[in-house]
Amino acid sequence: VSTFQRKQIRNWPVIVELLRSNPTVTAISPQISGSAFLVRSEAVSPVSIIGVEPQGIDAISQITPKVIDGDADLGANGLLIGVRMAEELGLSAGQSVLLRTDRGVERQLTVKGVFRTGLQSLDERVAFLSLQAARPLFTLPEGVTNIEVKLANPATARATARFLADATGLRATPWQEKNLSLEDALKAQAQTGTLIQVFSLISIIIGVASVLVLSAYRRRSEVGIMRAFGVPSSFILWVFLLQGLLIGLSGALIGCASGYGLCVWLQGLTKPDGTSALPIAPEQGGYVAALVLTTLGAMVASILPARSASRLDPLEAIQQ
Repeated sequence: VSTFQRKQIRNWPVIVELLRSNPTVTAISPQISGSAFLVRSEAVSPVSIIGVEPQGIDAISQITPKVIDGDADLGANGLLIGVRMAEELGLSAGQSVLLRTDRGVERQLTVKGVFRTGLQSLDERVAFLSLQAARPLFTLPEGVTNIEVKLANPATARATARFLADATGLRATPWQEKNLSLEDALKAQAQTGTLIQVFSLISIIIGVASVLVLSAYRRRSEVGIMRAFGVPSSFILWVFLLQGLLIGLSGALIGCASGYGLCVWLQGLTKPDGTSALPIAPEQGGYVAALVLTTLGAMVASILPARSASRLDPLEAIQQ
């Protein structure tokens, strides 16, 4: 005879209170996780069960807005499944299905809702039920198997994990350790984005400088006449600096508006299943930074042409 003792966190309410006192924590979700099978007639599908507090189903990830059939009200006997699993088993909201856990416990549950996240791993193999419904299924009358935490700044996950491990003696795993490839991809994406921004700024400086150099050359006679009438060189300098500022500011405004409009249009593109074709958030475009950097870059680019124009000799400029 062999027995299986599931690891659990018995004093989880104390840990939840500790987490709530941490200002970097924005959401907490005590969970009971386990493996099971959903059985409907002859169809059997493996599933990862996540038992959550009914009011906390959206604590870590927004599931309720992605329900496409039924609702996210789990109740005492409800089950929330992904759209791919529903298609595989021929289920819809309101129908019953048998859940058989890895402990051999069976229970008839009612599908309360079907969600579509666009992530195959979730839509095909994850189901949610209430924490109270999960306890007898996995023989955990008091504890929970894990506590998921959402942070205001994901970059502080490692520091927060160390703090929790020291304070509770439990193993705290930051998201980076579970998703090493994702972290590397995000770092590579950030570095690529930085390089693109740097080269874009360099091209802006070169472009504005070229325009102002050409403008100063074409206006040599005009500048010479102004200098001959006693206009100070500082005024000429500021005229060209202001021209560079206006070029940079107008270009930045047009670019930001065009970029935002393009992002909104791309955000509206959907796949045949109704999910977004591109995960774009137009409100996170960094428009202020782009506006400031472009304007400053244009002003920097105008310094040399402005100094050159302000130092023109009036007689030579008029003769040319």
